[in-house]
This record gives sequence, C-alpha cells and structure tokens, in this order.
Amino acid sequence: MPTHVLAAILFAAFLHAAWNAALKSQPDTFMAALAVTSGAAVLAALALPFLPAPDASSFPFIAASSMLQIAYYLLLAAAYRVADIGHAYPLMRGVAPVLVALGGGLLAGESLHGAQWIAIGLICAGGAALTLGARGHASGGLRPTALVLLTATAIAAYTLVDGLGVRRSGAPAAYTAWIFLLTGIGIAALSWRRSAGQLPAYLIRHPGLALMGGAATTGSYGIALWAMTQAPVAVVAALRETSIVFATAIAVFLLRERATRARICGAGLVALGAAAVRLA
Repeated sequence: MPTHVLAAILFAAFLHAAWNAALKSQPDTFMAALAVTSGAAVLAALALPFLPAPDASSFPFIAASSMLQIAYYLLLAAAYRVADIGHAYPLMRGVAPVLVALGGGLLAGESLHGAQWIAIGLICAGGAALTLGARGHASGGLRPTALVLLTATAIAAYTLVDGLGVRRSGAPAAYTAWIFLLTGIGIAALSWRRSAGQLPAYLIRHPGLALMGGAATTGSYGIALWAMTQAPVAVVAALRETSIVFATAIAVFLLRERATRARICGAGLVALGAAAVRLA
C-alpha cells in the first residue's frame, strides 16, 4: 500500500476514535449521536453544491448505505449506554474487518494474498486482546456484547456496500456527503418522537459536539471511501481499525479506564498489523 494512502487511513482512524470518545463522554449518548449526525448532515448539505455529482449508478448504493448507517448509529448509541468504550469499541471494530474480508470475496470478487490475511489477522487479534483487557470493566451480561456484535455487523454491511458504490460513483467526496445528508435526515425523522423539542436546545448547549463530531465522522469515513478506490476494501477496513489503538489511549488517559497487560499487548498487535499492511 502506498505510504500516502496508509497515512490518510491512519488519520481517519484517529478521527473516528476521537468522535466515538466524545460520544461516550456525554451523559445522553442518544442525543449526542443525534447531534453528531445532524452536524454531519448540515456540513454535507453545505458541501454538496460545490462537489461533482456521483454517477447515477451509485445512488442505489448510497440509499442502501444510508439505511445501514442509520441502523449503525442507533445501535452504537445503545451499545455505549451499557458498555465501556474500552470494551465496546475494540470488539465492534475488531470483528467488522473479518466480516468485510469474508464478504468482500463473495460480493466484490476481491481475493487477498497470504500477507494481507496475516495483517488483517494481527489487527483483529489485537482487537480481541483489547476486548479481553476491558471485560472486567464492561457492563456485565450478554446484552452489551450482543449490541456490540450487531453494531459490528452493521459496520461490515455498510462498508461492503460502499466499497462497491464508491467505485461506481467517480466522486468519493460527493458520495460521502450524500450518505451523511440522508443518514442525518433519516435518524432525525426516526428519532422525532423521542427527541421532539429537545434537539434544538441540545445543539445550542453542545455546538462543538455537533460541528466537530460531524466533521470528524464525515472526514473519517470520506477518507476511508477514497482509500477503497486505491486498495482492496478488506485491507482498508482492517487498517482503519487501528482506531482501536487511539480509542484505547483515549480510554486510558482521558476517560481514566484501567490499563491492563492485555490492552497493551492488543495495541501492539494492532500496530504490528498496520505495519504488515504497509509491507503486504
């Protein structure tokens, strides 16, 4: 993988971990997620008039991805209500690349060679180790893990859809903007009964969360979609999960979750996997 593509994905990974940590730090993760998606939708609407239009053949993928993204955000907010970020984030982000790698061969016809599978395996093994290192601090029971695994499935599904769609679009930036515009509108519509009258006041109290979170999630995924036009979807998806390392650092140093040997080893495996992607 070219160095500039690798560097771009690592930056996207940092952005992703940062906005997830901001979401988790809010007392009401549902309203926080709604604020982030609203901010992303506003930014997308402002950008679209200045971007080249995606090819018409990509719009069915945009529609499908938007529906999957809506499911993802709702599941993410639910997961963060019952599980620590140090448990939920590594598990959901570590499982998704495996599902993408398996689905990519079936749906996109992408075949990976041995070194790429090893790199993906290292990243996913690191995610598993980080999850084990955080289990003692996760909210107990099967429900948190079930929600996290459902979120991982949604991540894999929209990643595969977008890997196919963005290559047809010919315009990764506009493709990304359309997804976030439709996702924001969809989540606001579905959430209206619960959030009626609350969102405007929440946005006034938390403008930074809406704008910075919206910019971070849009930028993070936009970079990833561009990278999918440069490299196999499964490799990009796995490398993007280096966000696990950033999320763990944020959890330990900012959110004061406990550092364990498993977490340290897991972060090392993810970093090693990222290096292997560069060499594969």
